[in-house]
Amino acid sequence: MKFLLVLLLIPLFTIPAFAESQTLSTDQGTLDVKLSYEDVKTGELTKLPIEFINPMTQKTQVHIDYRITIAESGETLFQTPNLIHTSEGIINGFKFEFPKDGLYNIQIDAEGILFTPIPKESVTFDILVGEAAAQPSVPSNEEGGGCLIATAAYGSELAPQVQMLREIRDNQLMNTESGSAFMTTFNELYYSFSPTIADMERESPVFKEIVKAGLTPMISTLSIMESAETESEVLGLGLSVIALNLGMYIGLPAFGIVKVIQLRKN
Repeated sequence: MKFLLVLLLIPLFTIPAFAESQTLSTDQGTLDVKLSYEDVKTGELTKLPIEFINPMTQKTQVHIDYRITIAESGETLFQTPNLIHTSEGIINGFKFEFPKDGLYNIQIDAEGILFTPIPKESVTFDILVGEAAAQPSVPSNEEGGGCLIATAAYGSELAPQVQMLREIRDNQLMNTESGSAFMTTFNELYYSFSPTIADMERESPVFKEIVKAGLTPMISTLSIMESAETESEVLGLGLSVIALNLGMYIGLPAFGIVKVIQLRKN
């Protein structure tokens, strides 16, 4: 069952990580970190609430020692000078002024849990600010893999296909316990390979079209999940989507291969 749900949810990780909230796991998986923000504008202080979550209980993890670093194009713009302690496990007062449009990396390091020092665990969030958020990513050595797969394939975060995926993720999956739990796990998987694929798309128009052709049928089948509201509906429609995709991506090619083999034998 978990394998089937992986097949369903992996396409939803082709959406960009630039929604109003992101939840990612630290590189060692001890904590999940949720970063929230509203409309980000250059030259204005933006509130960036941060919450540390215990991935086993899905509840706020209290007493965390942390550090925040914000960089743009490899240049560090802000860093807390020392470790900071949050007894509640939630940081509500942190604000930052983004000086210009562009791609920013917000790295959060955790070095203590429940007053016990731990080896540093890190998680990095990518945020597009200003007009850059609505434009296709431009290849550059500094930006690396900041643009994710679907945005690179369809050319913009505002593409209808990308917006549909985001809405399904936020309105259907994130409103169910199973969807939220799997999203947390799959984030770690997705971010291990998506920057590389996005870079390859930007470097090769042919590869970009191949990825787009591969994503389009899957995205079309996911549209049936837009009507799901309850946990059972999400699982039921999700299994239907899985069956359709298994048929398209495995069943039909396998059937074609068998037919070719039979024709050669005859």
